[in-house]
Amino acid sequence: MKVVITVVGLDRTGIIATVSNVMAEYGINIETINQVILDGLFNMVMIVDMEKSAIDLEELQNVLKEKGDVLGVEIRAQHADIFYAMHRVG
Repeated sequence: MKVVITVVGLDRTGIIATVSNVMAEYGINIETINQVILDGLFNMVMIVDMEKSAIDLEELQNVLKEKGDVLGVEIRAQHADIFYAMHRVG
């Protein structure tokens, strides 16, 4: 199952490391990662494969929300099909 993870918030040290460590801890493969910092605002999109994950999507969402709260950023995880349907242009 492909999942899109988005992270938005003020830039600070450790954001990418924190999210990447969660992926490693639960056996989730990062397939694509793109991040940009614009005038101090951090924005990252990650596409991951949860096929061999040790947790399900709902559990991942909860873990990432907790990590985001600690970092002061918003982290969301959505099934890729839903994400693409919501963001389709045209």
